[in-house]
Amino acid sequence: MINGVFNILATPFTEQGLVDEDSLQSLVEFQLKAGAVGLTILGIMGEVSKLTDAERDLITRVVIEQVNGRIPVIVNVTHTGTRVVINTAHRAAELGASGIMVAPPTNLRNLDAVGDFYRTISEAVSIPIVVQDEPVTTGVIMPASLLAGLGLNLIKLEEAPVPIKISRILEKNPDARIYGGLGGVFFLQELERGAVGTMTGFAYTEILVSIYKDFSEGRREKAAATFYKYLPLISYEGQIGVGLAVRKEILRRRGAIRCSDIRSPGLKLDRLAHDEISRVLDYVQLT
Repeated sequence: MINGVFNILATPFTEQGLVDEDSLQSLVEFQLKAGAVGLTILGIMGEVSKLTDAERDLITRVVIEQVNGRIPVIVNVTHTGTRVVINTAHRAAELGASGIMVAPPTNLRNLDAVGDFYRTISEAVSIPIVVQDEPVTTGVIMPASLLAGLGLNLIKLEEAPVPIKISRILEKNPDARIYGGLGGVFFLQELERGAVGTMTGFAYTEILVSIYKDFSEGRREKAAATFYKYLPLISYEGQIGVGLAVRKEILRRRGAIRCSDIRSPGLKLDRLAHDEISRVLDYVQLT
């Protein structure tokens, strides 16, 4: 796995609600141009729970074919059933995925069972596995001790406060390679604590790439200045509930996708929200 910024790809739809293959291909090229070192597809913010199995397969195939080996593609294969995860992982590997991402089954509170879940998958899958720690959606809180001891060193953290958890995991397992998330809202602090990058869908990937590049090359004050300059936009896009709609609207305005619709159910932007986006972009001088 490469250090740096992985973009969690949004799923573009047509105005008729179908997966927009043309926009998907355009979005891949957009993220490559922005400097993403990898793509993660079918994530929570990719509206994976609203996609059919056929659509998930389609998106996986289209993205991997469009990338054509230029950067890694990680496919989220999370499911409540271990066998389904393994079968989906094998299918992703057949299509050319570089790795898979797996969150624990929803509301699985027995941590021994969580550990067994990941060990069974790791024994059955030959490509790299990214462990996704996302308790807001899964309802599963995985302590640092569990994550450090799984034997799977690729971890995507999204339990706030992420920076503190990074330190706790690295204290127990210095070999862990941790990626942040949460829209980039703690990206600077994640890097300061030892994260090797981030996996997020923030609409201005190139800003995160710039922060990472400056930080990793020793220009930490410049990285901090860039982070705090754009933090109002990062925070606005990262708000709970409507954040994905904001992200897709910004991507539409940037020409990356043709339609910013999200699938039902989901909050949609009203007129005032569109005005707010414009004002935030003006404030950070991105218009």
